[in-house]
Amino acid sequence: MKTKTKNPEITFDAEALVARVEGFAAGRQPARERTLKLPPPVKPIPAKQIRAIRLGLGCTQTEFAVLLNVPTVTAISWENGTRKPSGAALRLLAVARNHPEALHAA
Repeated sequence: MKTKTKNPEITFDAEALVARVEGFAAGRQPARERTLKLPPPVKPIPAKQIRAIRLGLGCTQTEFAVLLNVPTVTAISWENGTRKPSGAALRLLAVARNHPEALHAA
């Protein structure tokens, strides 16, 4: 059985790149600006607030863990304070706190 492999041709024009850089350096070509506004980092969420988020959603600990897509033992340990959420889990908990309808819609 023959399989098709895609081999997209990528072209690179070094002369055009050099011309653009030189044009920018000489002031003949404007720089393209792109501004991206990022939300501030999420502060750590205490165990009591995690429990309040869960109760605000009207969930059991197991249901809460399923909504957040984490093991039940992890959600329970967050509430007990034995573990602290970090990274994406903190951001997701902040979304659950501020926009609980978003979790139910996902």
